Amino acid sequence: MTKRTHTQLKKVALKRKDVKAAYDALDEEFSLLEEMIKTRLKVGKTQDDVAKAMKTTTSVVGRLETGGGKHQHSPTIATLRKYAHALGCDLQIKFVKLL
Repeated sequence: MTKRTHTQLKKVALKRKDVKAAYDALDEEFSLLEEMIKTRLKVGKTQDDVAKAMKTTTSVVGRLETGGGKHQHSPTIATLRKYAHALGCDLQIKFVKLL
């Protein structure tokens, strides 16, 4: 049996309409998580650095950045603000008109 990469598996899975619809429904969440990680890396901080600044644990920051954990829930604006401040950034939330 040939091993497939994540990209290959994703491509196959997204050919299914139900999987594609579920994936597309999470686009905003994926974009937020990607932006969080991208910004953290850009400012040169580790998850441990962020955790210390937020006065929490590295595992909490990891779950925050992956949207994971067994109790998946959306972070509060206060938590996102703490995360942003730990990166030396301000949190901005915008509404963008749909095309």
